[in-house]
Amino acid sequence: MSSVGNVGDARHRRRLTARVKGSLREVRGQLALLNRKVGTHLELKDIDFDCLDLVNGHGPLSPSALAKRAGLHPATLTGVLDRLERGGWILRERATGDRRAVVVRSRPERLGEVYDLLSGMNAAVDTLCADYTPEQLELVGDFLDRVIVAGREAAAGLDIDRQ
Repeated sequence: MSSVGNVGDARHRRRLTARVKGSLREVRGQLALLNRKVGTHLELKDIDFDCLDLVNGHGPLSPSALAKRAGLHPATLTGVLDRLERGGWILRERATGDRRAVVVRSRPERLGEVYDLLSGMNAAVDTLCADYTPEQLELVGDFLDRVIVAGREAAAGLDIDRQ
């Protein structure tokens, strides 16, 4: 009986894990669609919006740090930054202490436009989170943090120029 229970438990666990993986793919797709629609409304290319989001979340950043986070070649990033700067979304400034170094920061006066477009999603997530206990939210947050690390490691494993 215990081996039958173990087999059933293993199958159930595989089904649950497959469900989580499928849900993560669906979340990725839905968030990509949301970002694409927000970017279109703001007249930003997908990659430009992605980089703006990275600068908003992690900035100010050097162009090389931003290129690494975005997985872009520095020459490609230069074009992205040029478009974002022309659109009034970012500033390129001299880094403190090193006149040769540049950092990229978002323009706070423009961020309200992004936040307004994302307010529906933010409100929906707030409503969803209200249904969970703090302990459950800690568990979900820990799981998502670990998924981020797994994704980062998987992406690093695909780097073409690693030696």
